[in-house]
Amino acid sequence: MLFIHTIKKHGQIHVITMQGDLIEASQADKLMQEVDEIILNNNIRFVIDMGTLKYLNSSGLTILIRILTKARKAGGEAVITAVGKRIKELLVITKLNTVFTVADTVEQGIAKLNKLVSN
Repeated sequence: MLFIHTIKKHGQIHVITMQGDLIEASQADKLMQEVDEIILNNNIRFVIDMGTLKYLNSSGLTILIRILTKARKAGGEAVITAVGKRIKELLVITKLNTVFTVADTVEQGIAKLNKLVSN
């Protein structure tokens, strides 16, 4: 299955919805360009909705880490949401569950993100 993404703005937060399979870094080139443009415009808060992401490998994890790193370097934050069982297991195995803030839903992710950046 192809990798598709959409980005929608909710106030000061950009919600990135990922769909399909993210198995090659090149699949996310457009996404990373869009993230760079968003950050250049001083928007540094991201919620990554993974509810319809079917598969993710190490290349996909690298994309998540890049988004989080770019946001944090700019003074912002990223939260991942709606993580499926398989991907959640991958985050635990790689211990990335200790690096990312994870929420069950986009709404909870937005609330967690607002709490994180207000502190």
